[in-house]
Amino acid sequence: MNHPWVIYVTSLLGERLHRARTAPTRGASAVEWVIITAIIAGVALGLATLIKTLVENQQSSLQGTFGGGGGDGGGGGGTP
Repeated sequence: MNHPWVIYVTSLLGERLHRARTAPTRGASAVEWVIITAIIAGVALGLATLIKTLVENQQSSLQGTFGGGGGDGGGGGGTP
């Protein structure tokens, strides 16, 4: 994907990983930080996708129930 946020997160994690590999004293904790950050980002993305799917399914269900919406405004003011 070429979305700006994906590019940003990829470069951010790449830079953190590079710093973690080259820093002799803090390497282990930096790698752990990168892994934890990646896991949290993955969970957030998964939840966002799940919520989007549930909302779209509910929307389809409601559209089917109400006949697709639209209508003439109701009110019953027309001639019989």
